[in-house]
Amino acid sequence: MPEAVIVEAVRTPIGKRNGALAGVHAVDLSALVLTALVERTGVDPATVDDVIWGCVSQVGDQSSNIGRYAVLAAGWPETVPGITVNRACGSSQAALEQAAHGVIAGQYDLVVAGGVETMSRVPLGVTRTTGQPYGPRVLARYDNFEFNQGTGAELISRKWGLSRHTLDAYASASHARAAAAIDSGAFDDQLVPVPLDNGETFHTDEGLRRGTSPETLAKLKPSFAEDGVIHAGNSSQISDGAAALLVTTPEKARELGLTPLVRYRAGAVSGADPIMMLTGPIPATEKLLERTGVSLDEIGAYEVNEAFAPVPLAWATELGADPARLNPLGGAIAVGHPLGASGAILMTRLVHHMRAHGLRYGLQTMCEGGGTANATLLELAA
Repeated sequence: MPEAVIVEAVRTPIGKRNGALAGVHAVDLSALVLTALVERTGVDPATVDDVIWGCVSQVGDQSSNIGRYAVLAAGWPETVPGITVNRACGSSQAALEQAAHGVIAGQYDLVVAGGVETMSRVPLGVTRTTGQPYGPRVLARYDNFEFNQGTGAELISRKWGLSRHTLDAYASASHARAAAAIDSGAFDDQLVPVPLDNGETFHTDEGLRRGTSPETLAKLKPSFAEDGVIHAGNSSQISDGAAALLVTTPEKARELGLTPLVRYRAGAVSGADPIMMLTGPIPATEKLLERTGVSLDEIGAYEVNEAFAPVPLAWATELGADPARLNPLGGAIAVGHPLGASGAILMTRLVHHMRAHGLRYGLQTMCEGGGTANATLLELAA
């Protein structure tokens, strides 16, 4: 059976809401990372079998199969197809999974996976303004519960006994880790600078708030309940960004003169309680570890998307994970969560972190709206 390897992974810096990337169309932002893949690898884009692109809010700027229009905006041949996938926050991680599965099945030789979200231009929740997405049967099944991720985060905090101070301390640490990563140049090799209309170039994740502490976060009001523990400071930031990864076989990589960075070892998806909603990474990770026979202790870094601070904390508590390996570069609380791009952004960060530190295994998992989750295991290429 063929193996799937990632030979390049790039991303834009993450822009904060109404920040540096607010004037950039999602198609053009996508085209930038596609162009970077070609420039860095020397691959002829005409040989790419497919572009699988994650995007969540597929309306307005992001409608009409943005994966296809990203290909055209990049100037690639019209013969290169594109598809857009939506698994909520895990959309571009699902795109990577589909790309790897296609390579392993022998249907692709060379495929791009990635995603985009420009939440400044296509606001969160805009797709729900013209209808009710759940339908009467789903609402009847769950007693007309108003599905809400913030409410789910509150429920997780309560179930796992996570206090406001614990959550705020974690959020502060996320900023500190992200600052250290930026200052050390950990992201430099993966970033694609974005030229802006004002003549400047955007080159650094924008959401970081240096000096964030539990004391500064304690001043913020709860967002979802008067006596709640979830607020803007311990939740992911609304953001803009894009990322792309080039996936192929070891044999094709050798033919093209490319060096595999990591090998796709396995993936798993799982569903969970849609009311608590954000606990899916726990069973998805358990399924992945059982499928591969790799123990959590063998894995050098865990990227658990920081949709809300209780998500990675409950995951780590339930699985007994080493806190030092959890989101070592900071996460979405510090630098943002551009929905459809986040899976590919985290994967890009993880790939480069594994290479930089010689980590044999890396794990990534994402909670998703509706109570589902992806989990992916990567292995360092020899």
